[in-house]
Amino acid sequence: MKLVQFGAGNIGRSFIGQIFARSGWEVVFIDIDKRVIDELNRRGHYIVEVRDKRPERLIIENVRGVNAEQVEKVAQEIATADLISTSVGKKALPSVIPSIARGIEKRYELYGLKPIDILICENIVEGGKFFYEGLKKVLPENFPLDEMVGLVETSIGKMVPIMPEDVRKKDPLLIYAEAFNTLIADKKGFKSSPPDIPFLSLKENMKAYVDKKLYIHNLGHAVLAYTSFYFCPGYRYIWEAAEDKRIRGFARSAMWESGNSLIKKYPEEFTREFISEDIESLIERFKNRMLGDTIFRVGRDLYRKLGREDRLVGGMYLCDSLGIEPRCIALGYACALFFKATDDEGKMFEGDRKFHEKEMPRGLDYVLEKISGIDKESIKSIIRSYYNKLLQNPKIEDFSFCYG
Repeated sequence: MKLVQFGAGNIGRSFIGQIFARSGWEVVFIDIDKRVIDELNRRGHYIVEVRDKRPERLIIENVRGVNAEQVEKVAQEIATADLISTSVGKKALPSVIPSIARGIEKRYELYGLKPIDILICENIVEGGKFFYEGLKKVLPENFPLDEMVGLVETSIGKMVPIMPEDVRKKDPLLIYAEAFNTLIADKKGFKSSPPDIPFLSLKENMKAYVDKKLYIHNLGHAVLAYTSFYFCPGYRYIWEAAEDKRIRGFARSAMWESGNSLIKKYPEEFTREFISEDIESLIERFKNRMLGDTIFRVGRDLYRKLGREDRLVGGMYLCDSLGIEPRCIALGYACALFFKATDDEGKMFEGDRKFHEKEMPRGLDYVLEKISGIDKESIKSIIRSYYNKLLQNPKIEDFSFCYG
């Protein structure tokens, strides 16, 4: 069995490639990073260093790579694959879809109507729709896309830190990751039989689990980063924030606001006990010191993370629609407007630097409406209240209602 995995980066190597290779599949990575591809082909393996309570060093074998610029070679790999997966990031997806389309077309030319599924391992909303529309644009007009391709949305919960530059230079294939290895996937998206691997968890109501990942995991992670940067600027690592009972309290309260909303929205999927276990498990994972995950990595990219469909604003709208006031999520959002964390070299994420130089001087309402797309006065009002209070350098105790 062969998996063609687009993206040999953090998620591609630490998670998708790893779980399939360990299940006996051949994994072919497609990437534009020549050094990574060359090293994969030279060694035929790479190492995943599991940094968790039970450290482990996994040797991932039966892997090779193809440079993404070798379009026909990539097409041939897809034509003879059993499954395709992508984890390249939203910005890179438009450049990947034409290559996938060419491979699917070649597969159809060689083997006729032999369906193939695509695991969409991306942090994007409605990934199946995104792929379908993208493929439709580049495939021939009468191509049997609906019969030929299964578009399988997934929920990626694995946390992978930024690799230290000195380690990356020494070994471009070595990757750190937590132990969590469950890949949640949409059972209804498959055209062929789903792969029989132990790490795959198939769900009938995928939307519920995508929402849970975004509005509990991603949201809680972000609230940790933004509130800790504002109230405890000396913290560098996420574990420091998670071990501070006040900052942890902010995150837990925000996660429960969206958690209670999810219980209301999906009563057939989520009970209070299930959500409680999920939240407490995530908080324990956030406390993982060995992972070395930084507040910079978790909070960076404000344009995306403060977007209308993303974790914080989407979470506030979810709560509002179900009659739950998103007080603690709104506090996380307000703190995000002060977020200026830097990397190991003391540099801000370029997009965040631009956000503070270009957008914030235009005023709070501009950011709320134009950057975050917030049009509900009830949500804008609570954010304004917190933001104006944060401008006065308040004590953390002034917000004890969110961590008490």
